Amino acid sequence: MTEKHRAQFPADSGEPVRLNARVSGVVQAVGFRYWTVRKAEELGLSGTVRNNMDGSVGIVAEGPQSVVLELRRWLRSPEAPGRVDDVEESVSAATGEFGGFDVAY
Repeated sequence: MTEKHRAQFPADSGEPVRLNARVSGVVQAVGFRYWTVRKAEELGLSGTVRNNMDGSVGIVAEGPQSVVLELRRWLRSPEAPGRVDDVEESVSAATGEFGGFDVAY
């Protein structure tokens, strides 16, 4: 993974943040969405995960910065299903639009 794809998180102000991530590699048909929902729920995050037409998986996750960073770490770890080759991401202020964490179709 190249550094240009890493989001620059601001200093933790205690305000919720939103992580938009595009995960590429072998991440479809391996339970990636299911386990991402489980991990996000375990962490208490809200958002969505979806398969993209190009074979990648898109994730939008909102919550406290330290918790969002834990999801970000998990996405790059051997704990994530399949094989993650790259994670492109951006971070912004949370919008609060999600009630839970779900698979989007």
